[in-house]
Amino acid sequence: MGNCFSDHAAARSAVGATVFSQNNTSNVAVDCFLLSRGYRGLYSQIEISFSASNLRDRDVCSKSDPMLVVYAKRRDGSLEELDRTEVVQNSLNPKWIHKLNINYQFEVVQTLVFFVYDVDTQYHSLGVKMLKLDEQQYLGEATCVLSEIVTQSDGSLTLNLVYREESTSSTHPHHCGKLTVHAEECFSSKTTTEMILRCSNLGHKDLFSRIDPFLVISKTVESKSSIPVCKTEVIKNDLNPTWKPVFLNMQQAASKDSPLIIECFDFNSNGRHELIGKVQKSLVELEKLFLSGEGDNLFSLPAAGHDYHNKVLKSQLFVDKFTESVQQTFLDYLAGGYEMNFMVAVDFTASNGNPRLPDSLHFIDPSGRPNSYQQAIIEVGEVLQFYDSDKRFPAWGFGARPIDGPVSHCFNLNGSSHYCEVEGTQGILMAYTSALHNVSLAGPTLFGPVINNAALIASQSLANGGRKYFVLLIITDGVVTDLQETKDALVKASDLPLSILIVGVGGADFKEMEVLDADKGERLESATGRVASRDIVQFVPFRDVQGGEISVVQALLAEVPHQFLTHVRSRDVQPNS
Repeated sequence: MGNCFSDHAAARSAVGATVFSQNNTSNVAVDCFLLSRGYRGLYSQIEISFSASNLRDRDVCSKSDPMLVVYAKRRDGSLEELDRTEVVQNSLNPKWIHKLNINYQFEVVQTLVFFVYDVDTQYHSLGVKMLKLDEQQYLGEATCVLSEIVTQSDGSLTLNLVYREESTSSTHPHHCGKLTVHAEECFSSKTTTEMILRCSNLGHKDLFSRIDPFLVISKTVESKSSIPVCKTEVIKNDLNPTWKPVFLNMQQAASKDSPLIIECFDFNSNGRHELIGKVQKSLVELEKLFLSGEGDNLFSLPAAGHDYHNKVLKSQLFVDKFTESVQQTFLDYLAGGYEMNFMVAVDFTASNGNPRLPDSLHFIDPSGRPNSYQQAIIEVGEVLQFYDSDKRFPAWGFGARPIDGPVSHCFNLNGSSHYCEVEGTQGILMAYTSALHNVSLAGPTLFGPVINNAALIASQSLANGGRKYFVLLIITDGVVTDLQETKDALVKASDLPLSILIVGVGGADFKEMEVLDADKGERLESATGRVASRDIVQFVPFRDVQGGEISVVQALLAEVPHQFLTHVRSRDVQPNS
């Protein structure tokens, strides 16, 4: 984990996230571009060890010889085998030596399934990968989410092993024992290199066009292909750009001697970013560039159908800063007791359409297919719920008229006049469905009251010494009409432990909303001239969903750990582990 940051001072010791720079509109497009090339947000390498106790004894003359098989559960419910431990002979309380290495991703629910088998003596001479599992004796299984392990203060989670009978005729419960799973973040994820990169004499084909450059750093893999691991912000109209610091850990780079490909692109809003030039350097070579103060020429690839060498360009890459250090990570703060609290606010303005009609954005499909509001709640809630111990989430609606009342721009989704919390993601969905029957859609679209309510909760938590960080999801179908009031609320909230995700649903033109993402390259400013201390808002139209496992909503979630680290480091808060 670790990448690029828009808040220099607060982020220079942070490691763990990609960033939407102050030019967030450009960087949403850049993130989509990188997703298509295999890039994923925060990830940290985790080493998992296993032990079990009181396993079932299936052997007659001796104790069981247990082996553990680990699977990842895909979104469609299928299982993908990840690894197998060694066989521990004659033990009902095994401590396996073999460990599982896995990449932790904040924005993805990573469900793990564990099966324990008693390996028959006749197969002990075979390697564990050669064993046919249907020929071994099944002892039990357990499941958990990786987030549940890494949020434990000691990194250990103990699970009950369940024995699932092939035949349901037996009503006697079996004693299956327990499985303990322990996770540690690899040291390579904490050893971080900070670099400030600069280019000079960037060229473009059209003399009358401007150039908006950004860098992508990729590592090469065994197949000789490359995987992006880090990116800079987009700098507008600059032939000699100096980017904000980038942070790259050893796990991302593989080693200091491993080749990295640094590509310079000219940003294009249609996603077809033009490659200006590239260079291949290891961290060792980049450090030498820094020490020498010299630049290295970029090169361009030969045109298709031409058999000649790469063309050396006049453009050069410079390294203006190169430092290495061991940093506290996002997972260190989780282990130290920090929690992430989910909040949600739903747009009930009349522009959503009559909820009883199928063309309404609020229509509840009898088949159970979620509408866009429900889908956004599920995608964000299913990730954040594992970082909140009580799983009680504030939930509001806005832009509707409750029964026999005036239009409200922040009402409790559960219908209560006293409290706003509901139980879990399902509680949000139930309250949302109930509210559709108990309010009349109205308007206009005001964000200020909802943001102020969320900020009040975050402020009270901070004042009371709470170790909580709040994530507010606002789902809306239209452009905000209280733009200046919203800016004022966001600037005021920028000092608080709060991030705000705004998801636009439906077919509206949301271009005016992009100003909340500071798309002019400047921080938000209040009516009194106060500038936001950090960027806390991300906006994305929900229709911009990528194919595959991860949606754009989850890609936005991937930015939350960076915003969290920026906040705690600006206040010099330590993990307390």
